Amino acid sequence: MSIRTALVIGGGIAGPVTATALQRVGIEARVYEAYPGPAFNIGSALGFAPNGLTALDIIGAGDAVRKVALPMTDTVMSLGRKQITMPALPGVEPLQVVDRSSLHEVLHDAAVAAGVAFEYGKRLVGVDEHADGVTARFADGSTATADILVGADGIKSLVRTLIDPQAPAADYLGMLGFGAYTRCSFDLAPQTMVFAFGKNAYYLYWSLPDGRIGWGVNLPHKQYLSLSEARQVPAEQWLRILRETYADDVPGGELARSTAPEDLAVTGALHIMPPVPTWHRGRMVLVGDSVHAPSNSTGQGASLAIESGIQLARCLRDCDDPATAFATYERIRRPRVERIAARGAKISHSKTVGPVMRRMMPVLMPLAGKLMKLEKTMIREQSYAIDWDAPVDVGDELARA
Repeated sequence: MSIRTALVIGGGIAGPVTATALQRVGIEARVYEAYPGPAFNIGSALGFAPNGLTALDIIGAGDAVRKVALPMTDTVMSLGRKQITMPALPGVEPLQVVDRSSLHEVLHDAAVAAGVAFEYGKRLVGVDEHADGVTARFADGSTATADILVGADGIKSLVRTLIDPQAPAADYLGMLGFGAYTRCSFDLAPQTMVFAFGKNAYYLYWSLPDGRIGWGVNLPHKQYLSLSEARQVPAEQWLRILRETYADDVPGGELARSTAPEDLAVTGALHIMPPVPTWHRGRMVLVGDSVHAPSNSTGQGASLAIESGIQLARCLRDCDDPATAFATYERIRRPRVERIAARGAKISHSKTVGPVMRRMMPVLMPLAGKLMKLEKTMIREQSYAIDWDAPVDVGDELARA
């Protein structure tokens, strides 16, 4: 193996996982993060699919995530007054709910334990490629050089545009995300998550062991707001909007009315990445949201990012040069992530349908589920497991993806 060192740009989810997996195959990886420190106190809860946990088991972080996550043993689809209990998927773990900050901390600690170094306050501004390496330039004037550079810098990836200046940007879905915790008077069975299509907007909610209810919102919002812009709006103002939007929903109205401003978190504009034509060039390659961010409707964003980081390390382990490794990685990952992204796009459109279509959804949704063979699709997605010890075989990977 000719690759000995790697620069990983981005310290969110994909970055630490990729760096940890690279350490396991003998590549010294260092993570460069633009923010001044670890992201231990940002964001709200996220859904975490079982295939992501299976992938984390490879780098020894799966059980640590299970300790801080809550399994949702029952899931319900709520369509007006009609509720459909979704059957448990055979042979896979249940969906987990985990605080994003807790997930970040677990992945950071696993990377540090594996020998990964982190540098903060390092905002990438450019890259210089050489015949035998690549040099990253940062806003503070410093530089770093290694054999390869991995772009794990999220949905607004600079590395993506350095690889291909014509690369597409993420599509704004016309919704803003919020997360909150509250206490309500209605009963909800333990470890149950409800996906609810309200009168004006989609939301979801789940029970917590301490009696609280966690809930998340996809609020229709035509005007795009960056995360910093959305957070500049006072929480009291957002709560007024949420209470108006969900006023006629049960229990959405009660959830909004009972939430205190200090318990509301803005998670930002919702995006989806269209297919990215170029995943790699020279000694640079993309992982995670920088190259394949599905809509949050799939519940697969974090899990797919984790899978890709681990598969990239496998390909670098088994191929003799970066070009072959990167091309192999793209061949085995692109079909899976684009198929899941396409499914998520269809679901996202249903979150912003008009009132007539919404009245028809209680009839159409069960039929649509059957037509899409939803259970078979979900089993395929969530039972996926990387065979870490086996040499990478493109045909075998595509058959299982």
